[in-house]
Amino acid sequence: MAPVDASLRKKVLKVIFVSLLLDLISFTFILPLFPKLLEFYRNSEAGPDSRTTVLARILDGLNAYKSSFSRPIDSRYDIVLLGGALGSLFSLLQAIASPIIGHLSDKHGRRTALLASMAGNILSVLLWVVAVDFRTFLASRIVGGLSEGNVQLATAIATDISDENNRGSTMALIGACFSIAFTFGPALGAYLSSIGTVAANPFATAAAVSLSLIVTETLYLYIALPETLPLKAEKKSPTKTTDKSTPTVRTNSHILLNTVHFLFLLFFSGMEFSLPFMTYDLFKYTSSKNGRLLGYIGLVASVLQGGVTRRLPPLTTVRLGVGACLVAFAILTRADTVRSLYIAATCLATTSATVVSGLNTLASFEVSADERGGKLGILRSWGQLGRGLGPILFTSVYWWAGRELAYTMGSAGLAVVAVLVFAGLKAPPGSIKKVAFSVKKAL
Repeated sequence: MAPVDASLRKKVLKVIFVSLLLDLISFTFILPLFPKLLEFYRNSEAGPDSRTTVLARILDGLNAYKSSFSRPIDSRYDIVLLGGALGSLFSLLQAIASPIIGHLSDKHGRRTALLASMAGNILSVLLWVVAVDFRTFLASRIVGGLSEGNVQLATAIATDISDENNRGSTMALIGACFSIAFTFGPALGAYLSSIGTVAANPFATAAAVSLSLIVTETLYLYIALPETLPLKAEKKSPTKTTDKSTPTVRTNSHILLNTVHFLFLLFFSGMEFSLPFMTYDLFKYTSSKNGRLLGYIGLVASVLQGGVTRRLPPLTTVRLGVGACLVAFAILTRADTVRSLYIAATCLATTSATVVSGLNTLASFEVSADERGGKLGILRSWGQLGRGLGPILFTSVYWWAGRELAYTMGSAGLAVVAVLVFAGLKAPPGSIKKVAFSVKKAL
């Protein structure tokens, strides 16, 4: 591929980092608010006609789901399960939308597709601002799930502006945005929900600040982001000479990469979602203690993204994360102390900082310029499908058969993923060059 202009890469990296950080902080505002937010809608819609509301019908379905378990589920988990169902819905909608958004970015350009995605994000958050009933709030989540394309388009843009020597570190920058946002965003969202509340929508302040961040991000992208899709960028700069395109050499099949992404997130997301259940059962953890645990995971992941992940070749990154996830499953199967819980959390942070970032980097080596958006969108789609199904399947086993069997089955599933990663995936030639480059730079 043609060399990437250093000044253009530096400019676009800055735009990606700032915009994605704004987007993810805005996105994470709502995460700690789900329990109180859903309780608010349940209480506000109580009354003579409450059995006919959308929320009532969903809760009836969840109660029927709960009643099928051999172990009773405390009613305190109704809201947790409802939040999980909404999270799964968001991920499943992303699985549908991601390939479409990716193909549109290949056809019309990254900038155009990203700005269109931002328009959907603005509408989604605007619906949350005015959501005085659950039906409007549900509509906001549906619009958000179908329009959110920032992460996958940032990945495609990062691939456009990087070469074999710096692609891993560029992808790690995207992972670092996730870690930073998930460390600070939920806490900021919780704080905003406690100030300036109104009876009709006590979460309007958090929603309004989220909207302001999204609007600011959109304006920033419109002003500062150039087109990075090579073919379109060349048309805008006809004086620039470019290399003839060469066929992309495939090292790992997209089928294998998509399978690994799906299976990994199927088991990993199930384990993530089950943590509040487990910590309550074992240690009677409150929401604040669970918040501290998740904050610890985010902080450790941020440090790893900044200091370790970006320096490792992508295949090593994926293998490290899958291995750490296996250790976490093994610990959580029999964990009975807070110390063991935090050791497992450290392994989970390692996994969060490595696997998805590494898989995105590996996939980026297998795509040509005119198919990046579509192929990377399909990779994200399979991952989101796993993230949507994982919590449902894992918690079903958890409540049917207990913690030990659930985590043992999770360990077995991760073992299959490990076999695919260690025996099936290979290091692309470009990533080997990156290793030599990184070692030379370190010395």
